Amino acid sequence: MSEIVPSYILTIDEDELNILRENLLNDYAAPAKLMIDQIDYKIRLGYRGAYTRKFRKRSYIVHFKNANNIIGAHAIHLNAEYKDPSIMRNKLSLDFFQDLGVLAPDCKHINFFRNETFRGIYLQLESVDDLFLQKRNLPPGPIYYATNNDANFSFERDGRRKRSLLSGMQRANGLLSDDQYLIDLITVINNTHRKDFHYHIQNYINIEKYFNWLVGVVCTMNNDGFNHNYSLYRNSDNGLFEIMPWDYDATWGRKISGGIMDHKYVPIEGKPGNMLKDRLLEIPDFRKIYKEKLEEILETKYTVNYLEDKIAALHDLIRPYYLLDPYINDNIDIFDYEPEMILQFVRNRNLFLKANLKNLY
Repeated sequence: MSEIVPSYILTIDEDELNILRENLLNDYAAPAKLMIDQIDYKIRLGYRGAYTRKFRKRSYIVHFKNANNIIGAHAIHLNAEYKDPSIMRNKLSLDFFQDLGVLAPDCKHINFFRNETFRGIYLQLESVDDLFLQKRNLPPGPIYYATNNDANFSFERDGRRKRSLLSGMQRANGLLSDDQYLIDLITVINNTHRKDFHYHIQNYINIEKYFNWLVGVVCTMNNDGFNHNYSLYRNSDNGLFEIMPWDYDATWGRKISGGIMDHKYVPIEGKPGNMLKDRLLEIPDFRKIYKEKLEEILETKYTVNYLEDKIAALHDLIRPYYLLDPYINDNIDIFDYEPEMILQFVRNRNLFLKANLKNLY
């Protein structure tokens, strides 16, 4: 196989593999070795995801014994992308966010072998942690993953008081004392009077980068991206939170199930119910910032002309391995149609958003 798509070779004892399978629904991690670029690393391997653990082709998290490896990581995620017939949407999305100036994990497709048997093409995702910050020369700071829809920046969810202000948030980096910064942010969002909100929120959120992120979520149309599928980083130099995308396979016109999602499903203001987004967009000055950013991207980077070569190149790169993937290769006709489907979604979504820019005045 071509080295353009690297091969990761897992070696795991069959008894350990059976124990891992018996612990499918928890976070058990089995000892194993992973060869990358002809070097063996000691690792622990676990399943990742929630409902995706029950799919035929499962996703994994790889924990390295130490970060002295070719990737320079404590851990990496190997996503099966099983319900995305293109297996491209996550990468297209994260690359798009990086184009928008949003912090987003690097990712690439890899060929995954287990005990010398090819198990399919996967997407390797960078973990968002302290090394993620170091690689980008960013100051240290706490990082939180939004693990469920409680992460809506509100005191409540579905009309019920949450057990904790941090419900739905899992700290992946930082100290227990850092939690107070996030508690303060959520309190300000919920308790600050409208006439004071414009001033106070800018002491907690990087406004420019927030609206870059919102443009990305709305364009890619991640319906779960507002109360879930994101992480937060607090820059310790300026004290401001930044929001980052995570798990963007259900995008570009496909649902989590893999079914088709109408290009008008998510409104230009985004899905309602995220308290931070909703309060920001109440402020005319902030709506103007968002509108101007969205207008620019709709003319430049969220266009067929800008995206079609990227999509075609990625499709051509992974197609030979798709044909060999034992879990998905019978869907090759759908896979070959996916680039045009994604581009048609971009055409339709672009026109829909342009027609609704008036709603942001």
